[in-house]
Amino acid sequence: MLYYLKDYEELFGPLRLFSFVTFRAAGAAFTSLLLAVALGPLTVRVLTRLNASAPLRLKDLVPDEQLDYSKEHTPSMGGVLIILSIVVAAMLWGNPGNPILLVFLGTLLALGGLGFLDDYSKVVLRRRDGISARLKIAFQCAIALCAVTFVFSIPTGEPYMWTVMVPFLKDPVLTGAVGASVALALGILAVIGASNAVNITDGKDGLAVGCMIFAALAYAAFAYLCGHRIFAEHLHIPYIPGAGEVGVFASAIAGVSIGFLWYNCHPASMFMGDTGSLALGGTIALVAVLVKQELTLIIVGGVFVMECISVMLQVLSYKTRGKRIFLRAPIHDHFERKGWRETQIVVRFWILAGIFALCALLTLKIR
Repeated sequence: MLYYLKDYEELFGPLRLFSFVTFRAAGAAFTSLLLAVALGPLTVRVLTRLNASAPLRLKDLVPDEQLDYSKEHTPSMGGVLIILSIVVAAMLWGNPGNPILLVFLGTLLALGGLGFLDDYSKVVLRRRDGISARLKIAFQCAIALCAVTFVFSIPTGEPYMWTVMVPFLKDPVLTGAVGASVALALGILAVIGASNAVNITDGKDGLAVGCMIFAALAYAAFAYLCGHRIFAEHLHIPYIPGAGEVGVFASAIAGVSIGFLWYNCHPASMFMGDTGSLALGGTIALVAVLVKQELTLIIVGGVFVMECISVMLQVLSYKTRGKRIFLRAPIHDHFERKGWRETQIVVRFWILAGIFALCALLTLKIR
């Protein structure tokens, strides 16, 4: 809403700052960070009471071999704070009249609502598995289909949206009907895969949200560059008018991730739960879809990909050979079994996340 103050710059010159995406992105990041830090104590108290109202034990939620009794009384569903902070910051500093921003906010709320239902069924209703896996995937598919279709249908994205682009190449590799079909499928897969990958990674204090900081900053940069005609032409990437507003949105994600980390670092005061992990992973992937960097998501989210693949390989190996590849999956649990302390695992994975994000940004110059 502050975006409209630019219309009064003739009355007060400095108000023209609100027309700059970079200024508003910084404002959104700072606002979401402050909201998360300021509302954190209240959120912890409310969630603690909610968790205490249901006599739930940790073993009702996770398999015996994955128990960590030190976290038994730590409240979940902290993703509510994350979503609230992002929505307020994005609406305050973004352009509410931009349809792209509204699509992202709608996707955030939809995925967050799905995660909230899952968390609520586990925490309050005492259902160990939450809502059924099939139902969750069905809702994720429906949300992803709607979100990607809306993004592709935005006129300013033509002619790039319905094509498939590959890192390091200037031009689309697939166009026409085939390209449109593959692009749609790739976009849906990215949203679903990223939301679940972040969910899998969220197993150690501060691990997922710390890695999300780097991913959000990387895609905030991608969105800004794609929304700037001169930079887009220079870097040979799609120019998408209005994409800069998504840079404001991604900056809000980075800010709230830093703020939430204040309470999620070891020892955590609260967890984000599916409410936060599904929403953050899905919306970051949607940013990748918008800027036609879906495949670059594999690099940006290298830690999330590594965690997800470790689970897939473990399951596949156990079902086909009856043997485990890792001591435990996801891979962060494997390293813990190897003797790494939790803080070592988290900080080292943060370092990897930063390196992956920088490598992804370097692809912009190698074309």
